[in-house]
Amino acid sequence: MVRWGKVTFLTLVFGMMAAPLIIVAGVSLNAKKRMFFPPDGLSLRWFPEIFETAKWFEALSNSVIIAFSAGLISVSIALPIACFLWRHKVFYARALFIAGLVPFALPPVITALGMLVFWSQVGFVGQIWNIIIGHGVFLVTLPLVMISLGLESIDDEILEAGRTMGADGRRIFTTVIFPMVLPYMVAGFAFVLVLSMNEYIISFFLGQHATLTLPVQILASLRSGYTPVIAAVAVMFILFAVVVFSLIARFGDLPRLLGAWTPRE
Repeated sequence: MVRWGKVTFLTLVFGMMAAPLIIVAGVSLNAKKRMFFPPDGLSLRWFPEIFETAKWFEALSNSVIIAFSAGLISVSIALPIACFLWRHKVFYARALFIAGLVPFALPPVITALGMLVFWSQVGFVGQIWNIIIGHGVFLVTLPLVMISLGLESIDDEILEAGRTMGADGRRIFTTVIFPMVLPYMVAGFAFVLVLSMNEYIISFFLGQHATLTLPVQILASLRSGYTPVIAAVAVMFILFAVVVFSLIARFGDLPRLLGAWTPRE
């Protein structure tokens, strides 16, 4: 009885989580320009339209450029901060680490409003690099946490062995530390990549309709009417996230990257 109760509960939870994805996927397959579910006929013609229609392709290009650039910026900021806190063990390390978590902990609308005021004062609003920097700062928490986990997993005896062999700090970093934290850097970059592609609020505030990303373009299209292209874009988002995290799970140790160390460690 208890077992059937667990099965029923898990089935309900899984069904509730999967239902929106199934509906969106079904809507994207409508043969006619309607957002019906179940789909009114089956067709894949809305997916190529994302690349053939200028406004959708421009939004897609902007999102890809912003996501990759924001990922590089986040990792570039997070790596030296994490290394500094790990190596020097300063008394204000926890405060610095918390400061790195603040952008992601605050509601995005507050962060976005602050960035909008800043860029308005400087005189640059609606530029793509505004959004790139905004996403890079907002999402820096993720690679900071990931890289910190990687650094904490390094055994001090390995570093001591390197120093005993005569290696200086730079050589130890390039030959020992960097290769060991590289998977964590890649994982942090991947998280920023996926979240930046789906981020709406900061993109809307800083883009100011001059630079549109895919999430902003989706909302703009909803105001002018319903089309299965919107559902097709949503399906692309889902597939993109699945592919990225599947690659990490396949070629990396996802539980360990997320901090679940094994008892042997």
